[in-house]
Amino acid sequence: QVQLVESGGGLVQAGGSLRLSCAASGSIFSRSTMGWYRQAPGKQREVVALVGYGGTTSYADPVKGRFTISRDNAKNTVYLQMNNLKTEDTAIYFCAILVGQNWSWGQGTQVTVTS
Repeated sequence: QVQLVESGGGLVQAGGSLRLSCAASGSIFSRSTMGWYRQAPGKQREVVALVGYGGTTSYADPVKGRFTISRDNAKNTVYLQMNNLKTEDTAIYFCAILVGQNWSWGQGTQVTVTS
């Protein structure tokens, strides 16, 4: 079973940057689609960005041009570089891995953006 451990969350002012990291255990990482999701208080979890095993990326409209997802298969790690953060980006951010047709999740890391 794959385990995902996120890090890099924190408190930042609007306009600032953060870089999230997610380390995965197991040997399937390099063959799997990875993603970052987020959940704000009172809202449903939503996709932020995805990266396929070949490196193809996709982004939710609210973060396009500001966030960049990347992966390092040698380190079993996926990253989310977040620039020009806005208060509406405040949420718990979850790393996820697609295994077969099912997503598995990390424990999440809090990102808080203040005005």
